Amino acid sequence: RVRVRVDSSLAELVPGFLENRRRDVEAIAAALAHADYENVRILGHNMKGSGAGYGLNRITEIGASLEQAAGRREPEEIRARAAELARYLDNLHVEYE
Repeated sequence: RVRVRVDSSLAELVPGFLENRRRDVEAIAAALAHADYENVRILGHNMKGSGAGYGLNRITEIGASLEQAAGRREPEEIRARAAELARYLDNLHVEYE
């Protein structure tokens, strides 16, 4: 279990943010099926830009890795990072302070 403390002012926003990241995992798989590296790059870029704003630095790190792997057109690396994101989301426990 991964515990992350998040500012309570974000309590209404975080569940939707996390749900959208779950959708991103599916979108990445769909994009890879069509070798759509640009879409994966954009998804990673957006994660990189938004994760830290919610106090979820790991999502920012994974997003950066996805963006870079998409730029290099490395499907195995993309799959590994998407799986890492899914595991992170499954094990995440947000505490509001």
